[in-house]
Amino acid sequence: MATYWILFIGIAIASWLVSWNLKRKFQAYSRIPLGNGMTGKDVAEKMLHESGIDDVTVISTPGSLTDHYNPTNKTVNLSEDVYASDSVAAAAVAAHECGHAVQHAKAYAPLKMRSSMVPVVSFASKWVTWILLGGMVLLGNGSKVASTVLLVGIGLFAMTTLFSFITLPVEIDASKRALAWLNRAGVTNAYNHDKAENALRSAAYTYVVAALGSLATLLYYIMIFLGRRD
Repeated sequence: MATYWILFIGIAIASWLVSWNLKRKFQAYSRIPLGNGMTGKDVAEKMLHESGIDDVTVISTPGSLTDHYNPTNKTVNLSEDVYASDSVAAAAVAAHECGHAVQHAKAYAPLKMRSSMVPVVSFASKWVTWILLGGMVLLGNGSKVASTVLLVGIGLFAMTTLFSFITLPVEIDASKRALAWLNRAGVTNAYNHDKAENALRSAAYTYVVAALGSLATLLYYIMIFLGRRD
């Protein structure tokens, strides 16, 4: 159990460092102009057009780092700062989200798998904490149904963990598509392309740490369950 806590604390620290580094990088690259005057909206629309996608709309969404692609209504949602900014960071983010649109158009297998899991994961995320908490309380009371409740909670949590790991290739592939297009289309240049790449790499690390953190937590609950059975 001590080994788990060392691992858990290590992942928590890594998560904080990765998040801090991501914000620092995006703040820095948000101050560097792209050089051609293109805003995040312009970059997104150009990438969609050149990718042969004409049924996806680029819209602005409130908040910071709230950028995402919605396959249900086929919209690339860019945060207000990205939508109107002509920075390197905005171009990288806009192209990344369009990378998801390209994945959708090409029926990219990991994206299809992740999308099919959304209803189940939404349900699991809503109830898993309460079920696991209930199992822990019952365990403390010596209830005979504690193991069953814990097993149900572990099953639900395992779905969210699997979702986190399936997300990794989806995000990495979207960034690869974005960077290749930015370079090919001449949106970035020799001076700023490495900065766009650095920004997207920093964002990818957050998904890696989140997946590892989810796996560590899942193992913790499995250890409790196995200990209960013993």
